[in-house]
Amino acid sequence: MLINNDTICAISTTSGQGAIAIIRISGPKSIKITNNIFQAYNKNKLTVKHVNKVMVGEIFEQDNLIDEVVVTLFKGPKSYTGEDIIEIACHGSTYIQTTIIQLLIKKGCRLAKNGEFTLRAFLNQKLDLSQAEGVAELIASENEKAHSLAMQQMKGGFSNEIKNLRDQFIKFASLIELELDFSQEDVEFVDRKTILKLIQKIKTKTSKLLESFQFGNAMKHGIPISIIGNPNSGKSTLLNTLLQEDRAIVSDIKGTTRDTIEEIINIQGYKFRFIDTAGLRKTNNKIEKIGIAKTYEKIQQSLFILYLIDKNDFISTSIEREIKEIQNKLNSQQTIMIIANKTDLYQKSIELKNLNNIKIINISAKNGNGVDQIINAILEKIKIWENMQDQIIIINQRHFESLINTLKSIKDVENGIKSNLSGELLALDIKHSLNYLGEITGEITNDNLLDSIFRDFCIGK
Repeated sequence: MLINNDTICAISTTSGQGAIAIIRISGPKSIKITNNIFQAYNKNKLTVKHVNKVMVGEIFEQDNLIDEVVVTLFKGPKSYTGEDIIEIACHGSTYIQTTIIQLLIKKGCRLAKNGEFTLRAFLNQKLDLSQAEGVAELIASENEKAHSLAMQQMKGGFSNEIKNLRDQFIKFASLIELELDFSQEDVEFVDRKTILKLIQKIKTKTSKLLESFQFGNAMKHGIPISIIGNPNSGKSTLLNTLLQEDRAIVSDIKGTTRDTIEEIINIQGYKFRFIDTAGLRKTNNKIEKIGIAKTYEKIQQSLFILYLIDKNDFISTSIEREIKEIQNKLNSQQTIMIIANKTDLYQKSIELKNLNNIKIINISAKNGNGVDQIINAILEKIKIWENMQDQIIIINQRHFESLINTLKSIKDVENGIKSNLSGELLALDIKHSLNYLGEITGEITNDNLLDSIFRDFCIGK
């Protein structure tokens, strides 16, 4: 399909100047092309005998010395791409890098496309598609947890889960296909109740993987935490205290915050995305109404909702009613916390008699007292939720969509069995399920899918 005999090259390190740069070459002519521009100090030509060994020497353009370099050969198929790979470690001058790349192209290389080294690794069965995407996730990871999840995917943890699900379905599909071969004899090779039990098992596993996506996506992009409450309850002050800078405008005038403000903080390996929102109140101001509508949008998108209460303006009945309305719209993975603010001004305690299992944290957003309790409560909840997950957490939108389609087709199979659907139609629904699972790991693929995945990779990876 996409495999060809081209030998490709690219700079694999970050563009610009640096101490060292790595130029990578992959393909059948890697050794030959390198020997055309490289002279080792020991006068030996680069050969397969130098596998996994480094050679020190110089790069020349005819008689013109370009740089002193270190060359490493990885012989296929025991290499990243499955082909012969050579890595040239040169000095990080942009001139040197560009000159060496131009030399390689003159001698027969082609400049690699985005992600082409990893694409070749996939096509040569060194990685499956999910693992290849894990490489991109790893490069993009910005915090400890995102890195950990990307490593899990790249090492094949998610792939193994999908392959196990698919293998179970293939066994089931083979029995149905066998029945079709003996359809005239009205033979049933597998009890339908047994099949339904297997389908239920697969459904449960698929559902758990889908449920993990919200958490995995939050680990990857930042755990969204909305700071909400009535005007002047201290939302912007709390954001500024968390950031330790004056990011949001603080004013005694109600309705100052008209739009959401988002900022990222890394704490204990987790990436938090705190969102300051417009104050919740009834208003005739059209712009403020738009801000309040955005607040409710952010509430639905957040894993944590911090409801700030001004202890001086506290009215339990209206607050309880509003919190209950918000609670009714949350899913099981979302958590709302009550933050009683302005303890520096008011010492009185607050009570919410009609709200169960909601923690009240007393703080002073202005001087920072109690703010660490908010962070600790969030971390505690995250770690509990993290421990409740299966070992595999999905972080990729494409995988999520494929699993959604898988679950839908599995339900079609289940309904078909319950309604005594013919074997031919049942086999068709099973095939759809297998295809959706196969799309994740690459058993089922096409050029358009591969192009859409690898075009977002770095050149040189």
